[in-house]
Amino acid sequence: MDDRLATRFDIPVRPRRNRVSAAVRSLVRETEPSPGHLIWPAFVIEGRGAEQPVDSMPGVSRLSRDLLVERAREVHALGVPALALFPALPDERKDRWASESTNRDGLLQTTVRALKDAVPGLCVITDVAMDPYSSDGHDGVVHEGRILNDPTLEILAAMAVSQAEAGADIVAPSDMMDGRVGVIRAALDECGHQDVGILAYSAKYASAFYGPFRDALDSAPRAGDKKTYQMDPANAREALREVELDVSEGADIVMVKPALAYLDVITRVRQAVDLPVAAYQVSGEYAMIEAVAANGWMDRDALLLETLTAIFRAGADMVLTYHAPQAARLLRDAAR
Repeated sequence: MDDRLATRFDIPVRPRRNRVSAAVRSLVRETEPSPGHLIWPAFVIEGRGAEQPVDSMPGVSRLSRDLLVERAREVHALGVPALALFPALPDERKDRWASESTNRDGLLQTTVRALKDAVPGLCVITDVAMDPYSSDGHDGVVHEGRILNDPTLEILAAMAVSQAEAGADIVAPSDMMDGRVGVIRAALDECGHQDVGILAYSAKYASAFYGPFRDALDSAPRAGDKKTYQMDPANAREALREVELDVSEGADIVMVKPALAYLDVITRVRQAVDLPVAAYQVSGEYAMIEAVAANGWMDRDALLLETLTAIFRAGADMVLTYHAPQAARLLRDAAR
């Protein structure tokens, strides 16, 4: 009966033929996320055997170095090649100059060395920004309520060199100060770290999606906001200018952050540059998926894979996501 109706209506083409079975759908699939293109962001704290759940990110915890190393080994075994490291410091280790950021024996530096010793094949990416170390909670030096660009650059360069000396494979300036990629590249090269890459947070928006991350690091601004240096969510053309500047200054990878609300920006960046493009599925995106799943409103695993596929489809070559371990398991099981 269906065939006779189809003939009667003279359907000219049948796209559904490419969807008739799982095998056919697999053959024609245009976007195929894999664990090898995921980066796991992780929070480290002082102490030993310590785990502090992040209330606004169910399933995510701040971990002491020993526990983080063990967790990193497990995640790497799932096929996730890289970890992005963020230190959560007590207030007594913070000051307006982010002095702790260059401490050779600081939390981040010792954690990098431990990770590289325990999991040699893991790519360790370190965050270059003042806010985890700043008593002001800003990504730059604060003076009379203003964020000073140029004085911040010297601090960021010293921070990047310290991280490279600890063994970081890639440093990731997330501060959005003008000119920081060039200054960091020059400092790394001068100190003999020509092989250390720079993943630039090139288009980082002043987003409401960062709230849970700031809870995790206690890095919210103590006064004001970050709108004078992070980008206006209304702007897309400006993102291309920021990306072009970072490329010209020596970035090896460029990033768009957040991801899901900025898929159009990811696509524009992908079309504009030949460098690898990263996207950050941020803490608020993670929290939304977990919240709707916890209420039974949507399927968590399906949401996770669909959103990741959308980010890759938009043009990202790699995605930072707190769901990296879960995604890697799902993708591994699907491939069996």
